[in-house]
Amino acid sequence: MRPFLEGGVGNPAALHSHGLEARASLDGARAKVARLVGGSAGGVIFTASATEASNLAIKGVALRARGRHVVASSIEHISVVHPCRDLEKQGWTVTWLPVDRDGVVDLDVLGRALREDTALLSVMAANGEVGTLQPVREVGRLARARGVPFHVDGVGMVGRLPLAVDECAIDLLTLSSNDLYGPPGAGALWVRPDVALAPIILGGGQEGGYRSGTENLPSIVGMGVAADLARNERAAEAARLTPLRDRLLDGLLERIDGTRLTGARGPRRLPHHASLVVPGVKADAVLLELDLRGVAASSGSACNLTTGEPSHVLRALGCSREEYEGSLCFTLGRWTSAAEIDALLDVLPGVIGRLRRLAAR
Repeated sequence: MRPFLEGGVGNPAALHSHGLEARASLDGARAKVARLVGGSAGGVIFTASATEASNLAIKGVALRARGRHVVASSIEHISVVHPCRDLEKQGWTVTWLPVDRDGVVDLDVLGRALREDTALLSVMAANGEVGTLQPVREVGRLARARGVPFHVDGVGMVGRLPLAVDECAIDLLTLSSNDLYGPPGAGALWVRPDVALAPIILGGGQEGGYRSGTENLPSIVGMGVAADLARNERAAEAARLTPLRDRLLDGLLERIDGTRLTGARGPRRLPHHASLVVPGVKADAVLLELDLRGVAASSGSACNLTTGEPSHVLRALGCSREEYEGSLCFTLGRWTSAAEIDALLDVLPGVIGRLRRLAAR
């Protein structure tokens, strides 16, 4: 990214040498992102975020579709939920698929939900709040057999586990730069060539006419490099993080009374993800205590924090109000060590015990 940040950036649409250099770098990043998901480089549309990419997928398909019915899982990210709800306000019908206690969609229920007028099916690859992996391959084959375009929010999974668009019959795939350790300010939507898609941002016709506006070249270049690193390192990193994840989950469930895992266990869970609910405490208080001790954790989706609304994901999993008020999420990463897991296991039980005693007074 440094040459583009320090030496100036040419406009990729310009015909002078600076513009041609910028175009070559843009196309190079496009190829790297495409390789990560096993798709054609021409299918990559760069956006400013994964949120914009999902909006383009849902509303872009809706604007070109004949049918006015969408099917989506009940635990989708809010960047999928809100565009679908906006379509409902415009007269569309949305079927929200229920999930089991682990957060997995039922394929039989999904099959019955698809109709002749279904314009789009949207099921995320992995849930960022509870870590559950969906049976994307089976869902994709079902959608392909019924002739329904299949959108996948791949943010939680891509770069951590393999996800190939052809193998899973994915027609539209949402990607995020910062979730690949790339810079914020860049995302992408991969689109299969035969999918009819309308732009939602109009202007100069950049990104094949699907996303107007001069591309954020420094961030896009960084996203491309991050995609290459993720493709090369994801297998080894998943193998390293999985036992650390299990060590953390097993330790917390053993040391804190009443604690319950949220999401699936074992291979049906993201390798870096640990989430649980702790009755008798408020998550905000726990997070503040942990932050003072150098531990950065979360409760539900970061995108929900501005609304203050309870997590729709935990409600869909059947959690009680007391449980989702005490929901905690820990994500492990490239620099997480076994010593840090042990430090958290030493700190968190004491924090929970103290807060429970205060709440009981």
